Amino acid sequence: MEWKNIYRGLLMGISDLIPGVSGGTIAFILGIYDRFLLAISGIFSRDWRRHLGFLLPLALGMGFAILAFSRVIDYLLENHYEPTQFFFLGLIIGVFPFIAKQADVKSNFDVKHIGVLVLVGGLLASMAFIQTNEEAVISSFTAGTYVRLFFSGWLASMAMLLPGISGSFVLLLIGAYSTIISALSDLNLPVIMAVGAGAALGFILSSKAIAYLLLQFPHMTFAIIMGLIAGSVFVVFPGLPNSPLALILCIITFVCGLLVTKFFTATEQKIPGK
Repeated sequence: MEWKNIYRGLLMGISDLIPGVSGGTIAFILGIYDRFLLAISGIFSRDWRRHLGFLLPLALGMGFAILAFSRVIDYLLENHYEPTQFFFLGLIIGVFPFIAKQADVKSNFDVKHIGVLVLVGGLLASMAFIQTNEEAVISSFTAGTYVRLFFSGWLASMAMLLPGISGSFVLLLIGAYSTIISALSDLNLPVIMAVGAGAALGFILSSKAIAYLLLQFPHMTFAIIMGLIAGSVFVVFPGLPNSPLALILCIITFVCGLLVTKFFTATEQKIPGK
């Protein structure tokens, strides 16, 4: 068992609670993105024990973070929204040059790669101007409600695997975020199980697709990933604070985010297929 993955899972789990912040981005920062995808897609292969040894501590850390920090994240977003968002902006912007170096942009990117990067980034950035379809917390559950929550978990897990796309933001768009966060805070097991089952299936299917693309079309896939990360900056950006003190605090948290990224990306990871 790779028990050091528990702290990695903690960081990924916390990020997945934030609308606009992607667990896939955190996986890149931590240098485990390719292994994360391969382990999920290979969990039903003959090497399942090796993959399980990587995934189980990661899942424990993510599960604990999601259950333990859902109220903390709610508090920070409600009472310290701008500094919290600026911290995650630092994480996102800090990882961009790291991924650009991993993709060897100068050698491997041409006009079509840059065009795809700009197009994808622009499409994701446009989400910052989309009115989310968030609804009140669901209090009455039917079979149809659980089916909807199952597919909500599926869609969110697909987004979590892609750097730059937030599973939480997808839940906001489809109106399920408040219900799921409330269920996590209150330990509503039926809701958690429905969402978790959908997320598990989405992880397995999506990881195989993304791993295949990284192996067969690495440069174009990295162009898409970089576009997603660049576009997510506009989704996460909360605007400039009104008071000088708040602005100073936001600058501090932003720099902290950059430093955290710098620390974790000190050891480079290998691009799949290279």
